[in-house]
Amino acid sequence: MNKIRQPIFDQICVVGLGLIGASFVQALVQANQDTPLMRRVVAVDSNERSIRLACQAGLIAEGHTDLSQVAQGSDLIVLATPVQSIPKLFAQIHALSTLKKLPEHCIISDVGSTKADLLQAARQIFGQHHRFIGGHPIAGAENSGFEARKGDLFVRHKLILCPDHHSDAKDIQKLQALWQALGADVVLMPSDRHDQVLAYTSHLPHLLAFSLTHQLAEHDDNLDILRYAAGGFRDFSRIAASDPQMWHDIFLANKTAILQALDEFSAHLGEFRQLIHQEQSQSLLTWLGKSRDVRRHFGHMLTSHDTSHHSSTHQDIYMTNQSYHIKPAQSILGTITVPGDKSISHRSIMFGSLADGVTKVSGFLQGEDALATLQAFSDMGVKIEREGDQVVIHGVGIDGLNAPNKPLYMGNSGTSMRLLAGILSAQQFDSVMTGDVSLSKRPMERVAKPLRQMGAIIQSTGEKGTAPLSITGGQSLTAIDYTLPVASAQIKSCLILAALWAKGTTTITEPEISRDHTERMLNAFNYPVHSKDGVITVTGGGRLTACDIIVPADISSAAFFMVLAAIGQGEGLTIKKVGMNPTRTGVIDILTLMGADISITNETVVGGEPIADIIVKPSQLMSIDIPEHLVPLAIDEFPVLFVAASCAIGKTTLTGAKELRVKESDRIAVMAEGLTALGIECEVLDDGMIIHGKGKAGETAAIFGGGVIESHHDHRIAMSFAVASVRASDDIIIHGTQTVNTSFPNFANLANQVGLNIQVVDE
Repeated sequence: MNKIRQPIFDQICVVGLGLIGASFVQALVQANQDTPLMRRVVAVDSNERSIRLACQAGLIAEGHTDLSQVAQGSDLIVLATPVQSIPKLFAQIHALSTLKKLPEHCIISDVGSTKADLLQAARQIFGQHHRFIGGHPIAGAENSGFEARKGDLFVRHKLILCPDHHSDAKDIQKLQALWQALGADVVLMPSDRHDQVLAYTSHLPHLLAFSLTHQLAEHDDNLDILRYAAGGFRDFSRIAASDPQMWHDIFLANKTAILQALDEFSAHLGEFRQLIHQEQSQSLLTWLGKSRDVRRHFGHMLTSHDTSHHSSTHQDIYMTNQSYHIKPAQSILGTITVPGDKSISHRSIMFGSLADGVTKVSGFLQGEDALATLQAFSDMGVKIEREGDQVVIHGVGIDGLNAPNKPLYMGNSGTSMRLLAGILSAQQFDSVMTGDVSLSKRPMERVAKPLRQMGAIIQSTGEKGTAPLSITGGQSLTAIDYTLPVASAQIKSCLILAALWAKGTTTITEPEISRDHTERMLNAFNYPVHSKDGVITVTGGGRLTACDIIVPADISSAAFFMVLAAIGQGEGLTIKKVGMNPTRTGVIDILTLMGADISITNETVVGGEPIADIIVKPSQLMSIDIPEHLVPLAIDEFPVLFVAASCAIGKTTLTGAKELRVKESDRIAVMAEGLTALGIECEVLDDGMIIHGKGKAGETAAIFGGGVIESHHDHRIAMSFAVASVRASDDIIIHGTQTVNTSFPNFANLANQVGLNIQVVDE
């Protein structure tokens, strides 16, 4: 890996050495000892004593009460002052810029609690193409001032960045890297949205704390009341000890959003009062119970940061950012074996752990997603031994899982989180599941809602119902009849797993057939699951019996090489021992309809799953309207099928694939963006895409141009555009390819063995 030697910034100027500003400087200096963030720090403060103390502590190279005296040459200015003073500082900075005393690339940021007013001021003073990017660390302390500083104040706390639509992407990345190096969890948010969110989560609670404290202070017997105040009042009123000037500025700057929040609170409080006044006991219990569950979930969120899984150091951020640099290649040939099936690998760990006896698994996928499932069950007390792709699971039985001592980290694996939600909903212990940034954006209510119908208590996060998920243990589940809103193996499997513990028989109806690995494997573990004509039934109360599992090669991984062989030149490829489950072979059916030369040989059945060798030769592909009944059978393979369609003759149309929008990325939008960058004409639909193929009869000329592709950290996007390089006229660079390891750890090496020219670059 390439080592990062250059600092992110040359000189950082911090204006204001109160608690936040001084803590920021302290954190910068501490982090800079390990990783280069800046060459020097200077500071401005109206309090000369704070400047003197900062110099004596070795935190700043220079300080002054006048911004113009120390800011020259700064390429980042951070304003840590009350929000109402910031427009005046903007004017001073603008004057310095006009005099060429600041670099053209100087970024301006802040740490204030309101953003829309500052953005408006920045536009007025600097113009539409300003370099102000608002920042707000959600951190603080009861004491204020320079001497109250804490170098770890931002560790595992949210830092909200509010870029404008004109903000430079590199500026945003530099600020992200800087704050992440200080331990903060950085999120991006529009300024008006920030002010609305903070009005409810910060400004309103502070306003109420000031109000209640003020109310008691004016009470005739306030001393007696305060003498008997318990911890609840102490904790709630603590925030009323904050700086009055700061909150005066915030309340006025965010007036509209705060008044809206206050009006809603007043109405809600009136409802609460009515429940008490009318002694509506059951409604009051429901009201309080919901509040308790939400607060527990909030507590889980606050304590769910597991530093063993994700580092926040500056070096780690850069070192884990990987790219593919690919030169065009044409001749493709060879015989290969792709890694084990991810879906089956996940389920082998889950069912083996819940079974009575010892399960031996061979061909286990050693990708990060499957390993996340393995680690989760290890954390719940299951003894699992692994040597390469051989795994031995010492099952604990259907009732033998133990409470984990920390949140279960699912990494990037949606399969792990959604299927485990079904299992954890039936356990006697509370649990929390977290994931990486990508997984934390994906919808989880699709499994949470039907689980609640079964009696589970499960709390998702935010308006979109995402991770972390908090699950309350000790619930009795009851069987349900449920019709899936979309054909989804993950939702179906989640409910089948929950049904193992539910009282009665659960019936699940699918709108279209989806992959059936869960049904097949449960039957292999001697737990009867009945499936006919899209209706699955499971009766709870049984037990699983251990068995040996052989994991076939993953057809989703094989799909990249199937398309590579079909659109490339040379002798083609043979892919050995691929899983041929009929609910997974949609990619073969679609490519065959397009005219691909595909042969299936050496067919057999292993562990209840059909396997075969697949031979693919160079083919003249034709456009088709993809049949909707094949969509659920090829849902993961569409990114690379879009590449195949680009090489076909004519217009290929996909509809009925809205599920693609909620994968690791919005795969419809992201693939359209990348294909367009490489010169392909395509039209985005709500549930699919129209691709105008550039293939011509009898020709094998380049289809794609060169270009830079953002994979959006989606492994299938990255591998699909790597396949496109076989018909490219120039180099293709794909950013964010480190997530390929989630499903296909040796993809680049294997692709190079058969004729591609991929250079893996760690940045």
